[in-house]
Amino acid sequence: MANPFPYRLYLVISEADCAGRDFVQVAEQAVQGGVDVVQLREKHATPEEFLRKAERLQTMLQTYDVPLIINDNLDVAMQSGAFGIHVGRSDCSPARIRSVWADCRSLGYSIEQLDQLETQDAELADCFGISPVFRTPTKTDTVTEWGLDGIRTIRERTDKPLVAIGSINAENAGDVIRAGADCLAVVSAICQAADPQQAARRIRNQIDHALRSTHP
Repeated sequence: MANPFPYRLYLVISEADCAGRDFVQVAEQAVQGGVDVVQLREKHATPEEFLRKAERLQTMLQTYDVPLIINDNLDVAMQSGAFGIHVGRSDCSPARIRSVWADCRSLGYSIEQLDQLETQDAELADCFGISPVFRTPTKTDTVTEWGLDGIRTIRERTDKPLVAIGSINAENAGDVIRAGADCLAVVSAICQAADPQQAARRIRNQIDHALRSTHP
C-alpha cells in the first residue's frame, strides 16, 4: 500500500510572510528547492481573497504535481480543488470536514496537548501537526512548546505521520527528524529567505540526510 503521506518538506505560506514578494513566486522557488507540499494560510484575508490566492497557487502547484493544503477554510479548500485541509482544535472539526468533503485526501490536525491524541478528531485525521516544536513569532497562541522530547513522546503514542512546525531551519531539521517527525513544516526560514530555493534545498538536504541515518 502506498504511503498516504509521503511528503518531507512542507511549506506554510501567506502573502504577509513573503517580505513584499509575490507569494506564488516564492512558493515556486521553494518547490524547485525541494518543498513537496504547500499549505496556504491566510488568517486575515476575506473569503473571496483567500479563494483567489488559493486558485493562483493551485495553478502553479499543479504544474509541479505538488499538493495544495488549505489552512482552516473548508469552503476555500473545496472550491479551489485543494488536496486537503489543516485545522487546529479550535477550527472546523475533522468530523465536520469528513461529513461534507468526501474528496479530502489529506486532513491534518494540530496537536497542542497530549490528550488530543485520544479524541475522535485525532482518529479522523490523516496526519498530525506538532505545533510548535520551538516557539515562533508566527504563532502567538502557543499552548505547548514540544521540543524534541515532545516529538519523541508523541511518536511513541501514534503511528500517524507527524508534521513538525515551529522555528524549523537547516540547523535543527536533522534533529527534529531523528526525534521522530516524518515531515517538517517551514514558514520563515523559507518565506523570509533572500533565496527561497536555496533555503528549501538546505533544509531538504538535512531532512534526507537524517532519514538515511535513521533508516539506512
